[in-house]
Amino acid sequence: MKLYQTYLSPFPTRVRLLLYAKHIPCEIVEPPGFHGDPRSKESYVAINPIGRVPALVLDDGRMLPESEVICEYLEEVFPEPRMMPIDPWQRAQVRLLSRLSDFYIVMAMLPLFLVVEQPPEHWDHAAIRRSVAAVGGSLDQLEFFIGTDGYAVGNGLTHADGTLVPILLLAVEWMPIFQGPDMLAGRPKLAAYWAAISRDPICARLIGETRQALHKSMGKA
Repeated sequence: MKLYQTYLSPFPTRVRLLLYAKHIPCEIVEPPGFHGDPRSKESYVAINPIGRVPALVLDDGRMLPESEVICEYLEEVFPEPRMMPIDPWQRAQVRLLSRLSDFYIVMAMLPLFLVVEQPPEHWDHAAIRRSVAAVGGSLDQLEFFIGTDGYAVGNGLTHADGTLVPILLLAVEWMPIFQGPDMLAGRPKLAAYWAAISRDPICARLIGETRQALHKSMGKA
């Protein structure tokens, strides 16, 4: 199998979580044309016409786009170790946390992703403050629902951890460039979760990969 992805995008991270936890052999390919890469995406679009990452190409050539779809497929094909709880309520919590991340936190961050493509002297600071406040509101929602046993849901790794790790890394290590507040201050459950999940070996690997890509994009690498 091949996983077409970038380490800077938060969406492939949840797929890599499953690959690492389940010890699934998979070649990782970073396609051209993402995150300021001036090269054309044409060769990648020929593989995945949606043109976004990730995409999983099976050994027989079939292709799956969209991170949630890929994760569901991998969970069914490689059921051990289980990354979705057996309990229906906990399974719903996993899906809820992923939805909060994708539809609220990421969407609140989206204007900031666009801001950093401009020179700082052109930044709209009023718009930045609104976006920072929107991210804070979304994190408040996450604070309400996040688990308290060291993982997003229950007492072990689930799909939700792969979703939340890159988003919280952005909140902690990327958003300070906008001179916003400490995004985990006043959110004790999220702060405790971040401290705990950073010690999990698989999530620590994901954090390291994402941090390296983030620092490179910020000119720190």
